Parts: sequence; C-alpha cells; structure tokens
Amino acid sequence: MTGQAGRTGKAGRGAAQASAGDLLELVRSGRAVTRGALQHVTGLSRATVGQRLDRLFRAGWLREGAGGPVDSPLGGRPAVTLEFDGSHAVVLAADLDTRHARAAVLTLTGDLLAEHSGTLAVEDGPEAVLAELGRWFARLLTEAGHRPEEVCGIGLGVPGPVDSETGRVIQPPMMTGWDGYDIRGRLSRAFTEHTGAPAVPVLVDNDANLMAYGEQRAGHPDCGAFVLVKVSTGIGAGVVVDGALYRGIDGGAGDIGHIRVGADALCRCGSYGCLAAVASGGAVARRLTEAGVPAESGSDVRELLATGDPRAAALAREAGRQVGDVLATVVTLLNPGVLMIAGDLAGTPFVTGVRELLYQRALPRSTAHLDVVTARLGERAGVIGAGALVVEHLYAPERAEERLAALGV
Repeated sequence: MTGQAGRTGKAGRGAAQASAGDLLELVRSGRAVTRGALQHVTGLSRATVGQRLDRLFRAGWLREGAGGPVDSPLGGRPAVTLEFDGSHAVVLAADLDTRHARAAVLTLTGDLLAEHSGTLAVEDGPEAVLAELGRWFARLLTEAGHRPEEVCGIGLGVPGPVDSETGRVIQPPMMTGWDGYDIRGRLSRAFTEHTGAPAVPVLVDNDANLMAYGEQRAGHPDCGAFVLVKVSTGIGAGVVVDGALYRGIDGGAGDIGHIRVGADALCRCGSYGCLAAVASGGAVARRLTEAGVPAESGSDVRELLATGDPRAAALAREAGRQVGDVLATVVTLLNPGVLMIAGDLAGTPFVTGVRELLYQRALPRSTAHLDVVTARLGERAGVIGAGALVVEHLYAPERAEERLAALGV
C-alpha cells in the first residue's frame, strides 16, 4: 500500500535534511531497502542512518527481512533488507453509499482482517449514520482479534464532494443534512464512545476518489493517469495522477454527474439536464419503474441486470452511451492510460454502451493507448482506498516525524 506521491521529498535533497520519516518513505516505496542503499540515496553517514533507523525500530515501524543479494564480486555476507512492519497497528475504513455501507478492519499493508456491509441510509443524517459506524467498528475489531488501542486512524468515503482540508462535504446533492457537518469530529467521538479507546485521526474523501485510489494501487500502480467512473445511484469520477489523487481546488474535481447533457430531466441537485438525471443507476431505476418493473436505486438495477432482465439491459446500455459521450471529453482532456467503470451499472450492457460512444466521439490520439476496464476490487475498492489514504497520510515523512516525537522515540 505504498504510494507514489511525495516520494521525491527531502531524502533526495541533502544529508542534513533526510529525517527518519524520509528513510521510512524510502523503505516503504522500495527505493532503498538496505542500510547501504539508504546511505547512498540520502548521503547520510552510516552512523546517522543507524541512529534514525533505530527510532523506527523502537517505534515498531520497521523490521529486518531476509538478506539481499551480495553486490561485491568478492562475496561476503548478504545485506540485510529492511521492511515496513505492517503488524504494529490497524486501520478502520468505511464506504458510504446512499443506502448501503461497508466497513472494514485492515492491516497497514491493505489486507482485510474483518468486514461488514449492510443497510445504512445517508438520508438518516450524520448523527445516526456515524454513530452506527462506531458500533460497526467496535464489533469488527472484536471479530478481527485486535484491541481498539491498536487503531492508528480511520478513513471514510462519502457520496458527495469533500473539502479535503476540513473533511466536510460541500453542498452534496444526495446527502441532505450533511452540508458542512463535522464528520471527522463526530466519527472520532463515535469510535471512542463504542470502544473506549482514545481519539484517532479521521480522514474523509469522496467515494469515487477512494475507489480510484484503491484500484490504481492494487491493479495499475504504474499508470500515471488513471480515471475511475462510479455509476450507481449517482455518477462520480476519481482521478489519480502520478500516484496522487487530483481533487481540484476544493474537492469538486470528478463531479461529472452534473455535466449538462441537454436533457430536460430534473436532477437531485435542483438543475435540469445533468448526466446523473438521465444515466445514473437512479435514473435507470426510475425508468424501469415507469415501465412496470419496480426499482428504487442503482442496487436494484444491478440485481435486475444479474438476472438478465432485458429491459434493464437495454436501459443500461443506453445509459452507457450517454456516459460514454461525456467521457469522450474527459478522455480527451486527461489522456488517461486506464479508464475504469465501477458501481452498480458496471456490467456488460453499460460498458458496451460506453465503448460505443467513447470511441466514436473521442479523437483516436486520445484512445490509442487507453484501456477501458471494469473494477478489480469490486465493492471493497472504497474501503481499501480509504485505508490506503490513512496510511499514506500517517506515514508521510513530515507526519511520521511528528508521530515519532509524540511516541518519545
């Protein structure tokens, strides 16, 4: 679960500036995994590298692995490799949709230890929803066999635009009562209320962003421009550039569901003609209901598609064509290497529709090296991405230094 963002940091700018946090980043990224390599990359002396590594060992963040290859033609003892020790803490993560949620306990390297999914409606408001997540987390920790004091942070994905600096959603069309609410503070308190453990850092981001973050790291780590489009009750996109999420100025990047497409349908945001109003899972569900096939949301459409319902398949393909028309512009603008389709509608009919319009409308130059794929992690992408975000935040060089000082090492 190592990220690419920030890997050029202080470690490459001179010996005096390379901190213990910088050494940790070099090991986690795989750029330098022996003491000798750390000396070479940072320019630090052997003694200084040893002192800074000792802090990381005492914190339990590093461990020695197997011996590496012998570089010298004269032979000798193999160099001992260094590894990030992902067993010293765990991360909690949750992914909210409009009507359902998934929560999990993960290792620091992204392995799922326990998970739970169930009905949880955002329309019930932040107080009720976040309190329930606190209860879920407490049960999951027991199931995973970990103490609450081992949790180092919590990540949460929500179906709305998020200001990453404050963790608050900004005018979310599908989250009535959540606008400007202190999600970080309430979820931190809910964790403490239901576990008795001290407060831990909470990070909040848009659900499509976290899905993109998780999927890019798990399946496409070398892709420098990655776009994920989630089509469920609404439509949103996450963009990862050079290993880092691109959020825009205040978290609004990727909100393609509210691009106007010329239709007269009323969107939940209050405007007419938004893409989400005509091509989301909610829009398809509404059209199915009008045709005599009861469906309330994108998850209902997914179930109908799974049973091979021909009306659902036809409408999903049509929705895919409408989304593909918009994605032709997205692909032309961003020139990604991977375009991933995820969410309730991400099946063959919808993806077929996307491909039809995308390749018809986008310039050949923009699609020559483009892979259009479906999600690899499925419904777990959001929690895996949320866990990755927490780890990247807590173990980034500057933050790592602060935490080491707080631990007294």
